[in-house]
Amino acid sequence: MTIKLNHTIVHSRDPRAAADWFAGIFGLPKPKPFGPFLDVEVGNEVTLAFLSAGEMEIQVQHYAFLVSDAEFDQIFGRVKARKVKYWADPMMSQEGEINRHFGGRGVYFQDPSGHLLEIITKPYGDWPG
Repeated sequence: MTIKLNHTIVHSRDPRAAADWFAGIFGLPKPKPFGPFLDVEVGNEVTLAFLSAGEMEIQVQHYAFLVSDAEFDQIFGRVKARKVKYWADPMMSQEGEINRHFGGRGVYFQDPSGHLLEIITKPYGDWPG
């Protein structure tokens, strides 16, 4: 049996704003309503289902996306055009920089709900020991 991630819920204070923001930054089609969710489909058959957190405290999550060099340039261009802060590392200590792990490029930035998004052009491999 092949196991594939199909969807994940992204809790947000304002799901409409968060889903629209995400689709806009990533250059994806507009979110589609599905029951209480606003679904955004990414290119590998995975759906991000944005849902209101209501009174619940949002548990910040990390979402990493493997993209082509051209997609990286487009997405990162939109991040910079919208003046979204970005970092080279998940600890958010290297502001205004990107990383070049494993011969690729990577950058972290936050969505409106505080989730840490990452785009990378090369999958992570073995860290040098």
